[in-house]
Amino acid sequence: MSTEAATTPQPTEPPTAPCSVVWCSGRPYVLETGTGRHRWVGRDGRGRPEALRTAELKRRGWSHRRAS
Repeated sequence: MSTEAATTPQPTEPPTAPCSVVWCSGRPYVLETGTGRHRWVGRDGRGRPEALRTAELKRRGWSHRRAS
């Protein structure tokens, strides 16, 4: 019996359904769709509104769950 905890592999692509929520840098981001462009909207480290493209979200690292 293995002592390693069973983990589900992290998907490589963020979800594409509108209003999906992911975590990036310890903060939540919500997928907004409109006018043909998708963007992840959240707040930066100082609480200011921030919009990220999917490529930037992937570059920074994202997760379905908040890091503990």
